[in-house]
Amino acid sequence: MSHPANRAARRAAARHHNGDRKVEPTYRGFAEKKWSLVYLRHNKLHRARQIGKIWPYREWEKLMADAVPVKVLFVCSHNKWRSPTGEAVFANVAGVSARSGGTARDARHQITVADIRWADIIFVMEDKHEQRLRADFRQEVAYKKLHVLDIPDDYQFMDDKLVTLLREKCEPLIFAAA
Repeated sequence: MSHPANRAARRAAARHHNGDRKVEPTYRGFAEKKWSLVYLRHNKLHRARQIGKIWPYREWEKLMADAVPVKVLFVCSHNKWRSPTGEAVFANVAGVSARSGGTARDARHQITVADIRWADIIFVMEDKHEQRLRADFRQEVAYKKLHVLDIPDDYQFMDDKLVTLLREKCEPLIFAAA
């Protein structure tokens, strides 16, 4: 026998059952919820995955281990102080892969086409570096995210003020892309 369609039919069926019901009544077609199963760990994890939440934190760590890191390229003139500092600061950050290079001909590592193609985000220290990249690598830079940090050439390698500046200016842009 099917479930009665409306309230009047359900009341009529309840008046006529005479106590000989053999099955438990259902509530609008649903079985009673087993609350003891709701709080099991694997059920919580399954539900969290269904709705797109990350639970517990270990799951987040597993996801980050499998994720492709954001590739960041730091550019200055001679690749001696500012860009190597940026590379060193973000080299040990989870989910970030960093490189550095210089635009000058006598730089320690001169920027190449391979470096630009590798990078997801390019950080240049001054406007002149952006102009140099756009002049030398027009095609490769055309569709890259290029950010000018406006950091003058006043700092030594791993200077505390330089590290603070790099973190303040780069972290929001890097983690927005991730």
